[in-house]
Amino acid sequence: MLERFLDKTRFESYDDFMANFHVNVPDNFNFGYDVVDEWARVAPDKKALLWTNEQGETIQFTFADIKRESDKAASFFMSLGIKKGDMVMLILKRRYQFWFSIIALHKIGAVTIPATHLLTAKDIVYRCNAADIKAIVAVGDDIVTKHIIDAKQQCPTLQYCISTGPEIPEGWHDFNKECEKAAPFIRPEHPNDNGDISLMYFTSGTTGEPKMVAHDFTYPLGHIITGSYWHNLHEDSLHLTLADTGWGKAVWGKLYGQWIAGANVFVYDFDKFQPVDVLHKIHDYRITSFCAPPTVFRFLIREDLTKFDISCLKYCTIAGEALNPSVYDEWLRLTGIKLMEGFGQTETTLTVATYPWIEPKPGSMGKKGPVYDIDLLTSDGRWAEDGEQGEIVVRTHGIRPLGLFKEYYRDPELTHEVYHDGIYHTGDVAWRDEDGYFWFIGRKDDVIKSSGYRIGPFEVESALMTHPAVVECAITGVPDEIRGQVVKATIVLAPAYKNKDKEQLTKEIQDHVKRTTAPYKYPRVVEFVEELPKTISGKIRRVEIRQKDNK
Repeated sequence: MLERFLDKTRFESYDDFMANFHVNVPDNFNFGYDVVDEWARVAPDKKALLWTNEQGETIQFTFADIKRESDKAASFFMSLGIKKGDMVMLILKRRYQFWFSIIALHKIGAVTIPATHLLTAKDIVYRCNAADIKAIVAVGDDIVTKHIIDAKQQCPTLQYCISTGPEIPEGWHDFNKECEKAAPFIRPEHPNDNGDISLMYFTSGTTGEPKMVAHDFTYPLGHIITGSYWHNLHEDSLHLTLADTGWGKAVWGKLYGQWIAGANVFVYDFDKFQPVDVLHKIHDYRITSFCAPPTVFRFLIREDLTKFDISCLKYCTIAGEALNPSVYDEWLRLTGIKLMEGFGQTETTLTVATYPWIEPKPGSMGKKGPVYDIDLLTSDGRWAEDGEQGEIVVRTHGIRPLGLFKEYYRDPELTHEVYHDGIYHTGDVAWRDEDGYFWFIGRKDDVIKSSGYRIGPFEVESALMTHPAVVECAITGVPDEIRGQVVKATIVLAPAYKNKDKEQLTKEIQDHVKRTTAPYKYPRVVEFVEELPKTISGKIRRVEIRQKDNK
């Protein structure tokens, strides 16, 4: 399938990759027809999706199956009057109906809005009214359906509620039954242009209301690099990305780039994460490639890996938050596998990564790729030198790179604020070493200015996480008359340390940071808490800690 979009698919080196990678974008590209249906045509029995759940059910879907089921779903949606440009929210956890539905909506030319099952009624009302959502397809779960029912009266554009079961509330459509009895699918005459919106995410920002990040129909092609050259997938790969379908990470790791590469996507449908269950799945199903946030690997390295045969696992990638070097080192020691880090945003595809041709530096995001011209912009408007901190930006040279978002929907001012004069501003701060590797510092708002030093939260958090007492932590700056700001650590303790003398433990942790990183970065203020404030997607809300401290 890669040959359909790339002139050259194999690269001998990073330099070869940077110089010769190029995606040929077809007119009116539609992932449903040009990838899923094309695989179904040339290799109908090719494995596409291996789904399993906590109850032990297992279903292997081929590309022929995905085409058939997405056609049924498209026909059903069209029978309701869902058409090109209509907004449809999917709240489907890890149910296989997510894949049927998103491909169906692509085929129609409608807009898919994946969403998490953690949304409350208030969240649903906000999203429906902000985007004029016409339909919601959701799991038939007591809590999810209750929130939708509670929200519906305040959502005038919401016409259809559709359930995949087991619960089908009164007045709702039964997804499974109605797909089965749907008329044969007739492809719309002109479902989309490349510039039409196909996918939209409400970002769970650490400040303010969520933004609506809109991507066009060419966005999946931006994930060729994600699947084939970061995850390093091929047609025999069985790949697991640990992510709920409500998050952007799902299409990053469970759909677009993986299916273009011809890999079989493994889906484990669970409600509560248990590290030992993931190890069992790798062992039992012989998963070859695995991607997860650093937090997951922190849990996995605490398990007894000798109880599992995970020799099938050949490649591991990591994203979603910055990687602590200690986690990298321990995973390598236990498995012999190097963690290959990657960086991107909801607004982009993969922008910086540790690609197969380069040696990882633990704690570094890797190097820039061939699609985005990444650079660092200092606070005074200069291009940063090596070793100097700056905001990660994308220079677009008058042409929007493949995979970069189209706009913040219905918010031209905010769009212009981050993307103007040929530069997209990520809001993230990093530094670059002399070898071209990028090292994450933190969000612009999170960088601490203390006694003339600029201190990134991540570097202090990395030092803290190597202390056995620390399970989770957040670094923020608190006002100080002499230094401007001082470093504060908000820490969740491991159970074994919760009854220790806090004054003595504070000094021990401070001394540990002084030994582990530059002494001026140590936290002068330490607070122990039961849990950290987080967004609905699990990101730490440092802004909430700062607001509390500034009262």
